[in-house]
Formats: sequence, structure tokens, C-alpha cells
Amino acid sequence: MGNLPVEASPLVGRRAELRQVARRVGRSRLMTVTGVGGVGKTRLALRTAATLQPLFADGAWWVELSPLRQGKLLPHTIAEALPLADHSTRRVIDMLADHLAGRQLLLVLDTCEHLVEECQMVTEALLHAAPGLRILATSRRPLNLLTEEVFTLEPLPLPAPAKREGGGVDPAGPVDPTGLEYRADPVGPADPADPVADGTAADGAEADALVLLADRAARAVPGFVLTPANRAELVTLCRRLEGLPLAIELAAARLRHLPLAELNRRLEEERYALLGETEHAVQDTIPPWHQALRTTIGWSHQLCTPAERLLWARLSVFAGSFDAEAAEQVCADTRLSAADIPGLLGSLVEKSILTWQPAEAGERYRMLDTLREYGGGWLSRLGEEDALHRRHRDHYLRLARAGDAAWFGPDQFAWCDRMTAEHGNLRAALEFCLSRPADHHTALELAGALWFFWYGCGFVTEGQYYLTRALTADTAPSRTRVRALFGCCMLLFQLGDRAGVEIWAAQCADQAGRFGEDEAATATATAVLLAILRSDYTELVTLSESLPVPRQRMDEVDYPIVMTMAASGHAYISTGRIERAVAVLDGLHAHCALHGECCLRSWIEINYAQAELALGRHLPAEVYARSALRVKHRLHEGVGRGMAIEVLAQATAGLGRNKHAAYLLGLAQQIWGTLGRPQLGIPAWEADRRACEQRARQALGAHAYQRAFDTGLHADLDTGVARALAGGEPGLPPALPGPEGAAPRT
Repeated sequence: MGNLPVEASPLVGRRAELRQVARRVGRSRLMTVTGVGGVGKTRLALRTAATLQPLFADGAWWVELSPLRQGKLLPHTIAEALPLADHSTRRVIDMLADHLAGRQLLLVLDTCEHLVEECQMVTEALLHAAPGLRILATSRRPLNLLTEEVFTLEPLPLPAPAKREGGGVDPAGPVDPTGLEYRADPVGPADPADPVADGTAADGAEADALVLLADRAARAVPGFVLTPANRAELVTLCRRLEGLPLAIELAAARLRHLPLAELNRRLEEERYALLGETEHAVQDTIPPWHQALRTTIGWSHQLCTPAERLLWARLSVFAGSFDAEAAEQVCADTRLSAADIPGLLGSLVEKSILTWQPAEAGERYRMLDTLREYGGGWLSRLGEEDALHRRHRDHYLRLARAGDAAWFGPDQFAWCDRMTAEHGNLRAALEFCLSRPADHHTALELAGALWFFWYGCGFVTEGQYYLTRALTADTAPSRTRVRALFGCCMLLFQLGDRAGVEIWAAQCADQAGRFGEDEAATATATAVLLAILRSDYTELVTLSESLPVPRQRMDEVDYPIVMTMAASGHAYISTGRIERAVAVLDGLHAHCALHGECCLRSWIEINYAQAELALGRHLPAEVYARSALRVKHRLHEGVGRGMAIEVLAQATAGLGRNKHAAYLLGLAQQIWGTLGRPQLGIPAWEADRRACEQRARQALGAHAYQRAFDTGLHADLDTGVARALAGGEPGLPPALPGPEGAAPRT
């Protein structure tokens, strides 16, 4: 179990360090790997976690903190990585503590140095709550906690100096400033009992720094091999680069364009000239004695073309990864043509300044922290920092607007993938706007336009956090504010927070009256949400019937109106007016199908299933519930996923498959445990669950029911959902295969 990233290239050396870190993780609940930028902390932590993963019953989980610029969102980021549904009115740190309390789990926090204080508080809270938790952190500086054990990662072991012609050795570059050579195995021989013990290099084996340089050179220049003829030059280069892996990677990339001897000569001649300008750009992120990394970064910068240098600096405004379109939109202008940027991105990948990553949302690029900091330093020196952050803001505002407009359509999965990939950049744009009073209205528009991302893609609590900050920062009446108020009410509804919906719905009603018909309909939609939480079905039907029926506006898309009408279906079912409910749901289902929409359509299918259950038709109810579950799970929508599983459990119990029904109820409870109020606190839904539980318990007996329930409660969520979609218990005939959008009931 876990989410560890795939290693992009083989890890060279580090056997002794792997053994040492693994030992320390075993004896200390908080282990921090420190060291300078570019020394390989992340790679060591990843390999250690992968090696130890089988020893943890609940797996090893990777949390990347590099794109995170707001420390308050650290618990959210950990929850997303685990993954936990972000749908709780409780503090996220409390939700995390409860989730981890009974688990045996390794949590890796990668790149903590810019969030040390926040990491201190979060790690202390989680370690106190979860005795079976181990945390492995990487950081350029320790977290400075009493429970912390620190391992300082040194550069790779260096080869002995190359022999000069005529005797003596070549003093190739600086050595360890302490006067001690780095040893090939600084922590002793392998322990056979260690889970990572694989033996040390045999006598006479090449030093790890030289092995890494030869490997990366072969990747840069096909056919390149270490030979007696080039060994002296490679040894000299290794020693000048001080064994720092990032410096070696950058230098090896230059071998595509420079012979090895020329590379050595230019590095020796230019290193001291470059130290000054690199010092300004990198600032204090690298200790002074690690001149090789400073020099290699500055040297790589100098060897880039002017256009590559400018793009490098401008790309530093991105948080996490980005795609080529974003690079063009943010970085192109009269000095840097948009048509040239794809080629420049490829050149920076070749030079190891960027890494290329395939992703569900398409090809993306990423820059290592040390290189991004260097580019940011140059961006500041160029006087473009503010302008590029504004371009970044504008691009993601345009993207949010486009996603808002396209959400009620056929590309919801694609938009979900795309916006999830851009999560770090969306956060960065929001933080930039919220930090500047002049941009507070833009923050409100951006947070409001992202309602579909917060609501439809599983980031409810974070969305509520940003919408509340934006609504508090910009209180002037506006259409933008009405829309943001609706989004905030939608999220609070998902959290089952009736008091919160009451507060913001009142503001929405007050401000909507100052504008037009669309804003009035939006205010009515927020009132509908409140009526659902109050179980006021009379008010709910009255409000729904006051709005234009979507069938009369088939050429238009108004999400608040369609959502409100869908809520009326729930009201009709809850009051026993099944035929009326089905008539409304048929029209809405057709409206969603016309536009290719699936998120709201899956809620309609949950309502269909409930209507079928009310009529005693369990098999069609099972088909509808399974169809809805496919969509809700794909979109990571917590409440919808929980409700789809519960309705599926009710249909399954009605078909006499009580063991599987108990399993599904346990699986649903697992989801509700990470949300706000189970079933949103809606009495009719709570009553349906209790009836299903009682039926299954009576059929199975208390012991068998509890065993099946606990199996679902502790199942891996993806595995549990797959089992639910496949029909459940082994040996049973497969359930009817509902299409992604089941047909309306006839």
C-alpha cells in the first residue's frame, strides 16, 4: 500500500547510507535526512521508503511539499496524499490524527526546509496520536524536535586523484574542507539482518561519484563508456564537482555538446569567475564550501542561450509542475516568442534544468528546487518578478474561468485531471492575490470560479478555506461575490455544516437582490441547500418550482438551477411522491445527457436508485447505484461516493446478499469517517442506512455481520470500490453492468 513515485533513473551507490537510514527509521519515529541542495536527499528517502514499504501494514506514503507555499495547508496536503477525503468540518489535523491512530504506516515528508515550523507542529501532533506512525523527512535543515534523529547526507565518495604525466597527482578541484576524504562505506560493513543489506562494493570497484558520472554521460551521449583512455579526465571532473549528484547530472548533460577534455578545461577556467554571480542568485541555499554546485549551476546558466536563460528565470514562478501551454501563456512576450517556447523547453530538458513527466493530464515539466531558486534569483535581478507573478495569476484565472464554463459538459474527467495537476499553481495564484489588497477581488473571482474543482474533484475543505478568506477580504457587493457565496454554500453543504450555510446563504440572498435574474436564481439555489439540511421538504419543493424548468432552457447551462431541480427529486422521494420524482429526474437526466455532464447526472442516478428502492425494485436500484459510484469514485467526490455505496448496500440487501451489504456498509463507514456528518445529517438518509443495517444484521447474526462490516471498514478504498463495482462476493454471478450513465427509468 502507498503512493511512492516511480524512480526515474537508477540510484547509484548509497548502500551504506540506505542501511543507516533504514536502521534509524526502525529505532526513531522521526528521522530527518539533511544535506545541501542537490546532494540526493529525495532519492535516498524514496529508495529507503520503497525498501521498507513491505514492513508497514498500512504502507509507505509520499508527501511532496516543494510546491506548497502556504504552511496552513500542510495538513490538507498530507490528507490528499494518503488519500483522505477532504470533506470535514473538523480541523484537518484532527481528521489526520484519527485516521492514523490505529495504523502502522511510514509517512515521507519531502522538502520541508521552507515549512519547518509547520512541519514541527504537524509531526508532533501526528506522532502523539499515532503510535504506529514513522515519519521520514528530507530537509536542508533539521526540524529541531526532541524526538528527531538526523542523518546528514554527504556527497558521493570520490575516486583517488588522477595521475599526472611525469609523476604526482592532479589536484582536480577542492576536496572535503575538513581534510578528510569521503569514504566508500562511512558507516561500516553491511549487516546481514538489515532489510537493505546487499553488500558493499568489492575492493577495486569504482567510486560512486565516478560510476554516476559515467552512467549519466552514457545517457547523454549514446555509446559513451568509461575506458582507460578517458578515466583520468572523468576522475578529474568528478573531483571538481565534489561528488554532488546534481552537479554531476548538470555536467554530464553538457557532454552532448562539449568533449570531455574541453568540459574539464572550461570548468576549471570559469569556476571562479562564475562564483560571484551564482552567489547572488542562489543566496544562502548552499554552504560556501560546496563551490562545485554553485559553479555548475552558474556554468550551466552561462552555457544556455540568452532565450534559454530568460525562460529558466521566468519558469521559476511555477509551483510544482506545469505544461507547455502554461509556459507559453506566462513566459512569452516580445522578448520570448511563444512559438519558440516548446523548443526551448526541450533544450532545458536536454540540459537537465527541467525534467519531463508524462501525466494523465498530458506532458508536464518540473524544475528541481535548487534550480528554481536560482532562476528566481535571476528573475528578481531582471526586475521581472512581479510582472511574471501577475502573468501567472492571469493564466490561472483564465483557466479557472474556462473550467467553470466547461464543467457542465462532456469533459469533466479531463478537467478534473487537468486542475488536479495544476493544484500547486492554483494555490500559488490564490496566495499571490490574497497577499495584495489590490488583487482581493481577483482572489474572490478565482476562488469562486474554482467552485467546480473544490466541489467536484474532492477538495471541499481547502476550497472552503480559500473562499472564506476571499469573501472576508473583498466584501463589496458584486455578481462575483454572489457566485462565490453560492460556491461557499455548496461546499458547506457537502460538509453538512448547516450553521455555515445559514450565514452565507443570508448574505447571498441580501446581495443577489441588487442584480439580475441569474443572481436571484443563484440565491434561491443556496436557499434550497439550506432546506435540504433542515429536511424542510415543503420549502424545498416551493423553491424548486419557483425556478425555470431546465427542459424549457435546454440550450442554456445554469448549474444552480439544475442542481436545485435535482434536489427537488430528493424532496419528492422523501415525501412518497415517487412518480413526480421520476418525472422531474427524467427531465434532468436528459438535460445532463444532452450536455454530456456526469457529475450531477450521477447524483440523479442515486435519486433514481432511491426511487426504485421505494418501489421495491432492487435490481434496477443496484444498476443505478453502481453507475453513480463509477463517476463519484473517479472524481474523488466524498459525499457522493459514500451515498452511492450506501444505496448500493440497500439494493444488495434487498436482493438477499446480506454479507456483501454488510461489507458495503463498512466501506461506506470508512468514507464517512473522513467526512463531516454521515449522510449529511439528513434524517431520511440516516433512516435508510439504519434499516439496511438492521436487515443485514438479522439475516447474518451479529458476529457474521460485524466480521463482514469490519472487512469493508478496513479495506483499501480503491480495492473496496472495485469489489463493489464488480458485484461483490466471490462465487456470485456478476451484477448487471450499468453504463457510465444509466438510462432513465421508464
